[in-house]
Amino acid sequence: MSNWEEEYARDASSFLNPASGTSGASGSSRPRYADSNALGLGLADRDDEDVPMGGVDGDAGEAMDPTSMAIREIIEEGSAEANTPLQQLIRHWMNERHAPDILPAQEELLSGLLDHLRLQSRNVQILRDDPRTSESEHFRIMLVQTEIERVKFIIRSYIRTRLYKIERYARFITSDADVQTRITASEREHASRHAKLTEQHLYLSVLQSLPEAQSHLDDTPVFYPSMVTQPDKTRPVFVHALQECPPIRLPDGNSMTMKKGHIVLTQYQVVEHLVARGEAELV
Repeated sequence: MSNWEEEYARDASSFLNPASGTSGASGSSRPRYADSNALGLGLADRDDEDVPMGGVDGDAGEAMDPTSMAIREIIEEGSAEANTPLQQLIRHWMNERHAPDILPAQEELLSGLLDHLRLQSRNVQILRDDPRTSESEHFRIMLVQTEIERVKFIIRSYIRTRLYKIERYARFITSDADVQTRITASEREHASRHAKLTEQHLYLSVLQSLPEAQSHLDDTPVFYPSMVTQPDKTRPVFVHALQECPPIRLPDGNSMTMKKGHIVLTQYQVVEHLVARGEAELV
């Protein structure tokens, strides 16, 4: 432990126990942050032991009241499974952020998580308004609220990433049937509207002043890049194998086998099918 951590621990101990150097047992015999790992906050630590708290009966923690049970249910709800909806969302979020192309929308997953967040927020508000809720339980409620805000941030970032790609490749999306199957109805509508507004703006500001042969946005010259911006699937990405993957063909003609846990740097088009099947993730 570094010097500043030792000083912090010593100051915190003297602040919480000014009368003596010993730490008494609190109302509950369990560690203060025992359930925080269920939230993914990493607060559980052997150094963080319980301390006396004002207004909490020393024996009340043994027989847990309904309010404490409700808080415990909220905190522990998403801890057991290895592939929870939140973990799935984080994986899709990271894939979307690192992939140059637009990935399939996760409507069902987002809908379920948003419904769950609304339910959790309502339960937290009920517990906050309950006069029987103790000081220690208010602290646990604060942890739940922190986790709710963390999930909201991930959802907002995921949606912003997709919105950025849709606006960047709007004209390409409106002309590509395959991409349209990967986006929602509202995203298709937004892409179509954005492409139309952009085309009108370019025509009124520039294209109407050019000769007829150069006044279109759909020209495909042989020796020049396309005028329609498309995702660059040759962009290099870091990919992490989640399981034993079949051999993949590299751009130079060689093949490579990715074992579980391997991380490689390669073009996105090489591992696109692995990401789509959930056999690998982008990092």
